[in-house]
Amino acid sequence: MSSTEKPLIQIKGLYKIFGKTPQKVMPDVMAGKSKDDILADTGHTVGLQQIDLDIQRGEIFVIMGLSGSGKSTLIRHFNRLIEPTEGQIIVEGEDVMKLNEKELQDFRRHKMSMVFQRFGLMPHRTVIQNVAYGLQVQGVSKPDRDKKAADWLETVGLGGYEQQYPSQLSGGQQQRVGLARALCTDAEILLMDEAFSALDPLIRSEMQDQLIDLQEKLHKTIIFITHDLDEALRLGDRIAILRDGKLIQQGRPVEILLNPADDYVEAFVKDVNRARALTVDTVMKPQSCRISADTIGEAIMQMRQAKAEHAYYVNDDGYQGALRRDHLESVDSSQHGEAIDDSVLEAVPGIQSDALLEAVIPDTLEHELPLPVLDGDGEIQGELSRANLAEVLSDQSSAAVEDDTTGQDTPKDGDVKASA
Repeated sequence: MSSTEKPLIQIKGLYKIFGKTPQKVMPDVMAGKSKDDILADTGHTVGLQQIDLDIQRGEIFVIMGLSGSGKSTLIRHFNRLIEPTEGQIIVEGEDVMKLNEKELQDFRRHKMSMVFQRFGLMPHRTVIQNVAYGLQVQGVSKPDRDKKAADWLETVGLGGYEQQYPSQLSGGQQQRVGLARALCTDAEILLMDEAFSALDPLIRSEMQDQLIDLQEKLHKTIIFITHDLDEALRLGDRIAILRDGKLIQQGRPVEILLNPADDYVEAFVKDVNRARALTVDTVMKPQSCRISADTIGEAIMQMRQAKAEHAYYVNDDGYQGALRRDHLESVDSSQHGEAIDDSVLEAVPGIQSDALLEAVIPDTLEHELPLPVLDGDGEIQGELSRANLAEVLSDQSSAAVEDDTTGQDTPKDGDVKASA
């Protein structure tokens, strides 16, 4: 994506105050009066304040926070199910606040689809009727909408369930119907409000996998609400964290995990298993040296020039193995004109840049040399060493030990895992 490409969605200076005369309370909010004091003094509830977000086309943007943080209030502003007290909601350059009733209706029917926590299915309609409902509202003919709905049911793994009723399906199957219904309208933007949180953990994990797989094919713009950081880290291209209606931090998962903005965010990330959350490309170091020479002598020259103690040998067939400079220099000079082969190569496996750290720990620990990191085309992108891995994973351990030994109060599980 070009860095100059405009965001698909822009939220600018968004405020929401619940109560009879919200505009009269705005000066207190602007002056920095606390949410609790405003409620006590005026009877008004501050739902959101000064929210500024840019959401790029084709990304999964996760909004997370605890119960009462404002995340569900925020997502309902995107399609104006809730009207803001102040602020702009701009989608593809169009200010949604300026749409009249008919334009807003068209916008909701064609531009954005919503997937709800409790499925939101109509019990008296069959599965295929539920999925096709949005197309029916759009005025699409029955044969066309049934064909399209059947295709989407097949896509989400529910082919053959067309004539069942929601009550005959499991929770996971019902949520797949909800997802198929949202996708069926061809809306570019999906709003998913705690869409998987009512599901059992195993089914929830399967739905997350399915959403990731679908997104690789569809490239929708997805705004996903959750109170669970593990889910946010797994799904999100970027994450925004709310607290008491304020935006505390936003960024890529690795930025939030390794550089929490404050104690609140740190409480979220403290117990996350980094090995399961971080990918190799987020923590790898630049590669030491890449050898493309044909002979041992040329490889020695390249490594000396690069001041490298180890290197990775690459030929037309891709990465072949690692070289140690001290080993090459111990080879008799009469052999320096010979081709690089298994006699001097060390079998150090390459690892994929998008692999989770958890998956590469065994290979990293087994080999003394850093492992070369390869992209999808087999090109070397960097390297991952034992020390590099230990540094990333031990930061977390050290912080936990420090909390235990200093006697400081640490955030309890209930503080960061409360359901929304």
